Parts: sequence; C-alpha cells; structure tokens
Amino acid sequence: MSQRRRCATGCRTLTNVTLGLFDTAARSVREFQPVNRGQATVYLCGATSSGAPHLGHLRSAVCFDILVRWLEVSGLRVTYCRNVTDIDDKILAAAAAEGVPWWSLAERRQREFASGYALLGCRPPDAEPRATGHIPDMVALIERLLASGHAYRRGRDVCFDISTARDYNVLSGERPQDMLVTAEDSGHAADKRDPRDFVLWKAAKPGEPAWRAPWGAGRPGWHIECSAMAAGYLGPEFDIHGGGQDLIFPHHENERAQSLAAGDPFARYWVHHGLVTVTGTKMSKTAGNALAAADALHRVRPQELRYYLGQAHYRSPVDYSPDAVQDAAAAYRRIERFARRAQRASGHDGGHAADPLADPLADPVPALNSLPISFAAAMDDDLSVPAALAAVHATVRDGNYALSTRDEESAAACLRQVRAMLAVLGLDPLAPQWAAGDPDGRLRAVVDSLVALALRQRDAARARGDYASADSIRDALEHNGVLVEDTPEGPRWELAR
Repeated sequence: MSQRRRCATGCRTLTNVTLGLFDTAARSVREFQPVNRGQATVYLCGATSSGAPHLGHLRSAVCFDILVRWLEVSGLRVTYCRNVTDIDDKILAAAAAEGVPWWSLAERRQREFASGYALLGCRPPDAEPRATGHIPDMVALIERLLASGHAYRRGRDVCFDISTARDYNVLSGERPQDMLVTAEDSGHAADKRDPRDFVLWKAAKPGEPAWRAPWGAGRPGWHIECSAMAAGYLGPEFDIHGGGQDLIFPHHENERAQSLAAGDPFARYWVHHGLVTVTGTKMSKTAGNALAAADALHRVRPQELRYYLGQAHYRSPVDYSPDAVQDAAAAYRRIERFARRAQRASGHDGGHAADPLADPLADPVPALNSLPISFAAAMDDDLSVPAALAAVHATVRDGNYALSTRDEESAAACLRQVRAMLAVLGLDPLAPQWAAGDPDGRLRAVVDSLVALALRQRDAARARGDYASADSIRDALEHNGVLVEDTPEGPRWELAR
C-alpha cells in the first residue's frame, strides 16, 4: 500500500496512491497502472434490453459507479463506457411475444434501465453505445479476423476458430475441451469446424432484422459487439473491462480471444462483480426469481437500496431477502439521522445550496485529503466497501458523541468526513440528488417544526403528570408515521418506512 502521513484532521495526505484491483485473468490483486498516466478507461458490459431491470442489473451499475468515483477521487480522469445490447435472440423473442417491433421493445426497456440507474444516483457513462449503431465496426473487425485466418465462413455464417486463440481459457480457467457450447451458438454447431467455435455473424432468417455484410445479410453475434465498441470508444488497449461473474465465460472469454486475434491488446484488467442471488441461485428472468427494480424501489428509498446493493465487497454475492434489505435501510438511516442532527446543530438546517458544510463537496468528487486514512486504505484495497463503511459508522459514532456533549466543532468535523466518504459511495444523505422531492428543504423544515411542537406539548403533559395525554400524543405521531425515540439528549424522531 502507499505511504501516507496523518494530518491534523485525521485524514490523509497523498504521497503515492496504490490502488489494487482483483484481475480475473491473473487471479490475484494487481496494482492498477493505467495505459495513460493520469487517465483511466473503463468498459462495462451493459444489460440486454429484452426485459425489465432487476436487482442484479442495478448492482452492476452501483459497483462500477463506486469504482469510477474512486478512480476520480484518486486523481484520474476517467472515460467510462457502458454498452447497450439492443439486438439479439432474446430481444426478438420478447418482442414477438408482446407483438411489438423489436426496436420498440429494446428502446422501452433501455429507458427503464436508464431510469433505474438514475434513481440510484449512478452517474451516466461518458459513452453508452448501442450495438445497432456500430454494426459497420463489427463487420470491419470480422473482416480482419477472416483475413488473418482466425475466422472462417460456413455459408453466410462466420465463426471464430478457437484453435487459433492464444490462452483461450485464461479468464474462466476451464480447459477448452471441457467448455460447453452456449445456447446462442448451439444451433450452428453442425456447421462448425469445432462445436466450441462461436458465431461472429449470423445469416439472416426470414422476418428477422438484417444488415449488409460482404458474406451476406445478417446480424452480429453477441460477443463481437463489445470487442468492436470497446476498441472504438476507448482504443485498442484500455484499462478495465468489467461485468458480472456470469459473463466470464463465454462472453468475456470470447471477447478477449477475438480481440487479441485481431491484434488489439484489449483490456489490461478484467474486473467482475458477484451476483445477486435468491437462496444461492442467480437472480435472473430465466430462473423466474428476479425482483424487478421497480418493485424493490417501492419497498425502500433509492438511497437505501443503493446502500444494500453496494455494502458487500463487489466480488461477493448478495443473497436477497426482504429482511436483509430492511437491515441495510436501517443502517443507512442511522447515518442519515446523524447527518441531519449535525446539520441542524450547525445552524444550517434545510439549505443544501447554502450549507457551508457542503462547500468541500461543491464538486461531486471530494478532495482526497478530506478522507480518513482507514477509509482511503479500504478503498485502495480492491474497493473494500465493507471496511470503508466501518470507517463511516465509526465516524458517525464519534459525531453522535460530540453532539451529546454539545461539542459542535467536533460534530461538524465528523459531518464533513462522513459526507466526504459517502460522496465516494454515492450515498451522501444531504446531497441534492436525494432531496429531489424537496429541493430547498422547506417541506422537511415544516414537518420538523410541527413534530417539535407536538413533542413540546408531550413534554409539558409529562411535566404536569398527565401521562395519558403524553402517551396519546406519541401514539398519534406514530399512527401518522412519525417514530419517536427518547434519548438522554431529548426525543428524536424519524419517519417510519
């Protein structure tokens, strides 16, 4: 790890940042050294627009949003590209089942994905190319593979010859003879030299969309699209290629094989996140256990769902249960309560834009030296978000103690650190994005005043021994969704979820 010295605020001063990332190809954590100094290029395999987004899709977006944020905090200028697969067999089948044009279904689904990502505070990528917009690039790449002998024609289909690939199993670790033919390619198995070869171009079928190519009309296979778009937007060699662990084979293995065969160095690091599971089984539409993003967002607030999806280490699976989501929401609300109490103690309640505590975060990327050493070290250690959150909660505890002793200066310092850490994780509770329904804080201020009035009446009733009236006031508040907690510092309240 890098050498750092502690500064007066308990944060760190940068000397030589060393970010370690687990590289699937190396099967170990490697020091991140970008292709170009001071820059980072990231390509994430986006979703296929055949169905509604579910929690697995949202987790992918959150994990890579955190990665991009940390790269930026570390002083790198990031170019982030996430593709959209808007033509494939699943999209055609789903469109046919609905009786709508394939392009209409793909566009509708893509808008649902974009909405879900935005609700969770994920920054939009710098580029979001669609497969159908880059088919000439795919045709050109296939021509290079044909010319170099790595691909061959079977009628109007074109296939990749895996016997010509270098280190074909480096990502999956499987022996080529043990690799199964994927469902997408199985229908073409009889026409291949080897059943494990994969399809680069599919000949047009009656009634299906098709594009022109020198070997005949058709459409690209799944794997070729990402090789063409990644190189087109990030260059023939770029830093990070990411996606879910379910994409390691065959998709990423085949991407890597065809790109290297075409002469592109391609990705330096392969970063894969764990899946969202239900009782140990991958969450997916095919398995019938997918919880739609819209349903999840009806149960908890977007920031609470983001906390849930991002709290585990990105390489670990997240096993879904309603109780686990509620536990995560409760943990986030503890952070949120401190932030709002500390904000009120500073005398700047309700004004996001005018809050001087927000000045260090005027730019969405916090200053590196505003972060506690423990948090920064955790993030440098393969994005260890669980350890980073431990630093957040420790600072919240310190801040709550400062508030209880009326040490407003220490509470304000803790608030600044908490907000800086949470900005990296996309979870700052005082950020305007989480106050979109009450942008100027006026509604919160009004509710706070009304609840404070009711609590003063409750205190007065208790002072004169009228406990029945005091209990009645508390019950009325709870009936209307306001939970009251009596503490040594006085009553606290929050809205029930």
